[in-house]
Amino acid sequence: MVMLDCAAAERRIRPHVIETPVVRSGSLSARSRGQVYLKLENLQETGSFKPRGATHKLLSLTPAQAASGVVAASSGGNHALAVAAAAARLGIAAEVFVPSAIDPAQREKIERLGAKVTLVGGDPLLAEQTARREGERSGREYASPYNDPAVIAGQGTIGVELLRQLLRLDAVFVAVGGGGLIGGIGTHLKAASPTTEIVGCWPRNSPALYECLRAGRVIQVEEQPTLSVSTAGGLEDEAITLPLCRKVIDRSVLVSEEEILEALRGLYREDGQLVEGAAGVPVAAFRQVATDYANKTVAIVLCGANVSPAIAAMITAS
Repeated sequence: MVMLDCAAAERRIRPHVIETPVVRSGSLSARSRGQVYLKLENLQETGSFKPRGATHKLLSLTPAQAASGVVAASSGGNHALAVAAAAARLGIAAEVFVPSAIDPAQREKIERLGAKVTLVGGDPLLAEQTARREGERSGREYASPYNDPAVIAGQGTIGVELLRQLLRLDAVFVAVGGGGLIGGIGTHLKAASPTTEIVGCWPRNSPALYECLRAGRVIQVEEQPTLSVSTAGGLEDEAITLPLCRKVIDRSVLVSEEEILEALRGLYREDGQLVEGAAGVPVAAFRQVATDYANKTVAIVLCGANVSPAIAAMITAS
């Protein structure tokens, strides 16, 4: 089992990332008759939680590794953007591999930070596989979006902050892609707050890790288009997040595209948060099972704000 020290990671990255606030959602609290808080990772630098893991990974490099530069891959561009930002801050050269269908605005943001962007056609997993091969070929360190202990520990710093910010935490809802975010948060909370329920949330159109957990191994999962672009794509064959998530996830909830869009609209109209599709997934999941959390304190991680103009128009339409 992978050993993670999220508390140590939190101390290490503290000078470089934002301690994002938690705010109470009146509408979601009323729906459940409990206390529901939103963890605003959409306010993190680069607009998502990803700088936590990317920064911790780059700070973990040896001087020789840092001098050689890094390669990375990303499905929706959030990890690539985070690696580019961290690399620019730390003076490390970076090349990122992204699907050719990436939102052009995301690509421009990455390039403005000084990283080289290489487009890869096909499934988002292919970008990961291509980046890893290029890292091996060139002798550069590969910064995986999820399949790396240093990255996972960095993402788990959200759990450290939640326990500092909330006096009570009965459950936390997290969107799941490759499993690095929920794996890190869950690992820390299982050790520091073992009564907290860890709820994994997936789009029905893109349930790769969910199906892998059901199968007990990494399998190919057919996926359909989803608003939750940042969680799309399959797992690498030796993904360390599979056994990690099997250990930490207590409950799984799958949501439809209609539920995701309705959750995004609710966040915008009732909570004043315009966020990306992946951030709507755990909110949609909570809305689906809200009555199970009466008189409980729940945190929902809003993982990012990098919403495309097309989806933003769908959210804000009256």
